[in-house]
This record gives sequence, C-alpha cells and structure tokens, in this order.
Amino acid sequence: MINILVVEDNDKLRQLIGTVLTKHGYNPVVAVDGQHALELLDTHYIDLIISDIMMPNVDGYELIQRLREAGYNTPVLMVTAKESFKDKQRGYLAGTDDYMVKPIDVNEMILRVGALLRRAQIANERRLVIGEVILDSDSITVYRGEKSLLLPQKEFYLLYKLLSYPNKIFTRQQLMDEIWGMDSETDARTVDVHINRLRERFKDCPEFEIVTVRGLGYKAVKRC
Repeated sequence: MINILVVEDNDKLRQLIGTVLTKHGYNPVVAVDGQHALELLDTHYIDLIISDIMMPNVDGYELIQRLREAGYNTPVLMVTAKESFKDKQRGYLAGTDDYMVKPIDVNEMILRVGALLRRAQIANERRLVIGEVILDSDSITVYRGEKSLLLPQKEFYLLYKLLSYPNKIFTRQQLMDEIWGMDSETDARTVDVHINRLRERFKDCPEFEIVTVRGLGYKAVKRC
C-alpha cells in the first residue's frame, strides 16, 4: 500500500484529508507539525507528503528544505492558505513538487497525488528496456546499440510514459497534466507537436511506434 504523510495542524482538515486518501486506497500517516513529521519519517517509509505551510515548531518550508538537504526525493504537495506568487516561489525553491491553495477540492487533490506518484515512479525506475532500446532517465537519453540520442526533457518523459504502458490510450489532457503539470497554461495541442517530433526521431525504430487513436489520444505499440 502507498503511504502518504499528511502534515497539518488543523485537526478537521487533517482528518478530512486522511479519510479521502483512505477512500481512494492510500494509507495516510498523520503528523501535527513539521517536527512530528520528521520523527515519523525516521520510522515509516513514505511515498508522498502532503504538507501545510504555517505550522508550529517546524513549518512546511523548513520541513521540505530539511528533507531536500538530507537527500530525500519524496514528492511533496503543499496545501496552504498562502497564495501569493512569492509564497509559491518560496515553496518551489524549498523543493516542493506541487501546490494547492485552501480551501482545497479533495477530488483535485487526489488527481494531483496520482500524477505526482506516477512522475516519481518514472524518476525512480530510471531505465526502461524495449528490445534493443534503452531509455535512461538519469541522462534523459535513448540508447540503441552503439547509438544514443539525448532528448529534450518533455519529449523524454512523454516517450517514457507511453512506452511504460504499451497499448494504453492516454488523452492529450492526461499527458499534459502529468508531464507539464496541472497548472500549466500551455495548450494541450503542445502534446501533438512533441508526438510528431518523437515520431520523426524514431521513424526507423523497429521496436515501437506511437499510434494516434482518433478522438481519444495516443498509445505506444511494441513491435517486438
């Protein structure tokens, strides 16, 4: 089961988030402030953190900064009433991965949690092998035999996502939300541009092809 650390000093909100996470199949581990969270991280394996910012003892900024400095790469979703650009900037600079402003929509929160976990899975797996093709996340490079191709980051993640789930159809919006982020103002048609570039780059690759599913989106099909 996926363990999600909920760091929130408001009892009612902490309970609400925990209940919603449980309903969707996650295991919530709750902390009342950043100090309590640090203690729990010593004894629990945590897949993702949902954290408030304004808390006693150790606030959200300090919590995330300490974790990043200690080498923790656990994805973090900040949930806070602080909505100014400077507040968000400070959160991202501290090392958060996503940001929601209170009052939160719990359904949107679940979508963001899912997207963050999928991104983390791509980052943690590091390598994907399809026949003679190797996708290496550390270098965002595709290898085949003695040849290598360094891809732009978004193209690499897009290809990695499609090839991780062969024959599964993804809509443009699903790919946008996961790879560009749910807050991205980029048009979903940007996906088409990146898909076309990938097709051109790998048009002679016998291991796979990217197929358009009319009216729905895209899928990768393995040929080997």
